[in-house]
Amino acid sequence: MKILIIDEMHPSIIPMLEKQGHQVMYLPKITREEILDSVAHYDGMIIRSKTPMDRELLEKAVNLKFIGRAGAGLDQIDLDYLLERGVKLFHAAKGNRDAVAEHAVGGLLALFNNVIKADSEVRKGIWDREGNRGHELMEKTVGVMGYGNMGKAFSKRLRGFGVNILAYDKYKFDYGNDLVQEVIWENLKSEVDILSIHVPLTKETRNFFSLEELESFAKPFWLINTARGEVVSFATLNAALDRGILRGAVLDVLENEKFNRLTSEQKAEFEKLAQRENVIFSPHIAGWTFESYHKINKVLVKQIKKSFSE
Repeated sequence: MKILIIDEMHPSIIPMLEKQGHQVMYLPKITREEILDSVAHYDGMIIRSKTPMDRELLEKAVNLKFIGRAGAGLDQIDLDYLLERGVKLFHAAKGNRDAVAEHAVGGLLALFNNVIKADSEVRKGIWDREGNRGHELMEKTVGVMGYGNMGKAFSKRLRGFGVNILAYDKYKFDYGNDLVQEVIWENLKSEVDILSIHVPLTKETRNFFSLEELESFAKPFWLINTARGEVVSFATLNAALDRGILRGAVLDVLENEKFNRLTSEQKAEFEKLAQRENVIFSPHIAGWTFESYHKINKVLVKQIKKSFSE
């Protein structure tokens, strides 16, 4: 097959695909206009998030047999149209799930132990032990929203911390085990000290965490979001932190990650959020490790091989 790669990938993807007999065009700097002009010539595309795989583009991809998403999120892909066309979709959540899980745990430990604040103070010659007294994970109740690849991996990383793990997934059942207790959403909200979000961005999850939803939790809690920023807005986060509904947050993703495109309201709310010592940010890098960069390729190529050799 002729395969077009439109985003930066670990270079190992090219020989992996060529070994299977595919012809690969690696064009990470290609523009959307150039994709629209040339996509009809390709049987497959491998993407990250350069441009939406919307109907306009997919209608021009007349020979397309598959799309490979080098990552987990599918929110920029017209899934209904792919299904209608019979185009296969592969994604590499298994390739970066371990990275996301480790990042979530690391962010939580940094937040609990004031690592960033303490580091900044010590560098300035401030030795404030009491002001940086931390919290322990031991015996806390951790809620996992979404028990797919990421939620499972995160739960496994918590195994040695002596925590109680509750998991909720609207679309999965009978997954509870000796590590994780499967619960309904209302039960999770009544018990958690920490909530980690591991859901895709959909019509259901966009802005799911309204202030009203956060207020319905039984007690103040810490929030971890390594999923999609659009599930909770800057304004909602600030309001919840101001009211003590949230005790702190680890945010790898943001409502709007294009700083030069923030609305005036978003800019004001983000600046307020950025002043808080109980909020830790990272630039959507939870799954962005040297190891996952390569593992994503292996996962995608394996899926392509299995699907088209059957």
